[in-house]
Formats: sequence, C-alpha cells, structure tokens
Amino acid sequence: MKKFGILVAVAVGASLLALAASHNPADAKDKVKVGFIGSLTGGTSANGIGGRNSADLAVRLRNADPKAKYEYEMVSLDDECKPNIGVQVATKLAADKDIIAAATHYCSAVAIATVDTYHKFELPIIVWGAVLPDITYRNKYPEVHRVNGTMINQNQLNATLLTKLGYKTFAVIHDTTDYGKGHNKYFSEALEKAGGKIIGTFGVTSDQQDFTAELTQIKSLNPQVIYFGGLTPIGVRIRAQMDRLGLNNVVFDGTSGIKSDAFIEGLGKFAEGSLSFLEGAPTERLPGGKFFLEKYNAQNYPNPPEAYGAFGFAAMNLILDTIESQGPDRKKVRDALNKVRKIDSIVGEITFDDHGQNTVPIITAYVAQDGKWVVWEDSEYASGKRKLPGQK
Repeated sequence: MKKFGILVAVAVGASLLALAASHNPADAKDKVKVGFIGSLTGGTSANGIGGRNSADLAVRLRNADPKAKYEYEMVSLDDECKPNIGVQVATKLAADKDIIAAATHYCSAVAIATVDTYHKFELPIIVWGAVLPDITYRNKYPEVHRVNGTMINQNQLNATLLTKLGYKTFAVIHDTTDYGKGHNKYFSEALEKAGGKIIGTFGVTSDQQDFTAELTQIKSLNPQVIYFGGLTPIGVRIRAQMDRLGLNNVVFDGTSGIKSDAFIEGLGKFAEGSLSFLEGAPTERLPGGKFFLEKYNAQNYPNPPEAYGAFGFAAMNLILDTIESQGPDRKKVRDALNKVRKIDSIVGEITFDDHGQNTVPIITAYVAQDGKWVVWEDSEYASGKRKLPGQK
C-alpha cells in the first residue's frame, strides 16, 4: 500500500507539473486595450450600436486568430451624440494609458468637439462615421484619422443628380450644429455650380419637435425640393409634418445622416421616395462586404450594422493590424497610421493623406422604395417606372 501511495503521489505530482507547464504565463498572450466611442443611446443609437457591434466583430475575429500576438479587450463608451458628453467620454478613454488606440464617433458635432482631447493625450483614433470635413482638415493633428469620406463629395453628387432630374428650386432645412451647418455650406456651393437655386434656408435646433412655422413658410415659397441637412430623429419629424401640411408634392432630399433603417421604420409609408447619399458602395458590394456580413450575422447581434458598420469594422481592424505590427505603443501606432498607403480593407483601399483623411471616391445615392433603401440606379424611380414628386 505504501508503494502504491508513493506511485500515486508521483503520478499526481507529475500531472500538476504538466498542468502548470500548460499554463505557463510565458505562453499566454499579453492583453491590450482598444477603445470605441459612438452614440449608443438617443436618436442615432441605431447607427452607434451598429458601429459598436462591427468594431466588436473585428476584435472577436482577431482574438480567435491563433496567429495574433495579443489578446484584445474593447472598451466601449456612449457619447449620446452630444458634444459635451463626447468630450467627457473622450477624456476618460484617452486618460487610460492602457488604451492604445480607438475607433470613434458617428456624430460630427461630437467628433469635432473631441479632436483637441485626443491630440492632448496623444491617443491615436480613427473616426468611423462622422463626415464633417473639419474633423480632419481644421487642424493637422497626427492622432486624428478618418476611414470614411466627408460630406463634400456626397453633396456634390446630391446636387448633380437632383438638377439632372430637372429640379431647380430648393428649400434648405439644416440643424444648427457644425454637422448641419457644414451640409448647408457644401450643398449650397454644389447646387450653385449645378445650376440650382436655394429660395429659402432654415436653421433648426437638434432637439426641435415642431416644424410648423418653417414648413408653412416653405410651402408659401413653393420649392420643388426640401433639402435636409441633419440626422434621422429630426428628419423623421420633418417628413411626417410635411405630410400634415400638404407638402407631399415636394421631394425630401436627405444626406447620409438619414441613411438608417430607423428612418424608414419611423416613417413607414411616408419614407417612400426620400433620398440619401452615402460614401462608398452598399455593404454587400464592398470588396469584403459579403465576408463582413456573413461574420456579422454569425455573431447573432440583435441589431444590424447600419450604414457605417463596415467603416467601424475597417477602422478597428486597421487599429489591430497596426498594434500587431508596431506593438502596444501609442506613439508608434500613431506614426504608423500616418504612413498608411493603399492598405486593403473591406471598404476598399485605405490611404491617409497628410491630414489623416482617407479618400473615398465612390458616393452612392439611395432612394426609399417599398420599406428599404435601394441604390438609385437599381430603383424603379431611376428606371422611370415610378416617379418622384414633380419628376417628368
């Protein structure tokens, strides 16, 4: 019995040594934190949650890759699409020295308010959804990059398409944030070059509920098109109130800010014929779009990726690639991002210019048709089977 006990003790000891060897800390991957900020609550939460899930997908896929050098943890914060909240959470994220880089912001008013914070704390970030040009071009901050395009190009296509369809007179409604004022500026410039005319411009607050006064004045001006520079929540209210005031004979022409399922869900049949313009091609037509959607759906997220989800995935994936190659060092990651040229991604090649801005040459026009956003060229409106208000 004594001999058997000794053998058992030896065997158990050997097993413990083997178990300890298999859990050798030297074999474990170092953990690295990355950040994400978006509007996870409030009127634009559909886009923020879609972006967050997409960035999360990039982290999950990297952690499942046995070739990855590090194990990643994503810290996700809610900016509520409010500049003051955005600065608070940006400061919280940037002050955490364990966070090496972050994918940040859907709302332009928040993104422009936070760039000084990222520069101060030397936190490299990649904007994944906000489109105001000043985010990258107002300053030349080496920490600030953007993987999606800006509102300049989408407004050029908007003005060109609408004037080619024969529309000449426009009323503009824009929110009074930097985002809305930017859209007003760039659309007005593009429309003038395209030969259209703005016959009235109306600034509204981002929390305004009643647009009776503005829409009554617009009705008296008799425009062919109402151009809206703002986000989904206000867009839904304006379009619904247009119906009540008998403005259904006017085209509702929106920006990328209304390109969400929430816009159509909020309006139902009244969304029909609304227009929106977005950087890049539809997700399923992007170079890696099918791969992205397949992997996204496999995770069973309760919300869709929405319009900018693919950019959120591309931004986080580029961050992870850079950390893998440079190590978890903010300055090395920042410097490497500033040298990004012709890097393949699911949204196409990414090249950052000297202001950290990716050039996205493709802009896609969409029209709401039968309860979903349809690429303009594929729609029955483009073929002539259906007509927009006033379209000949």
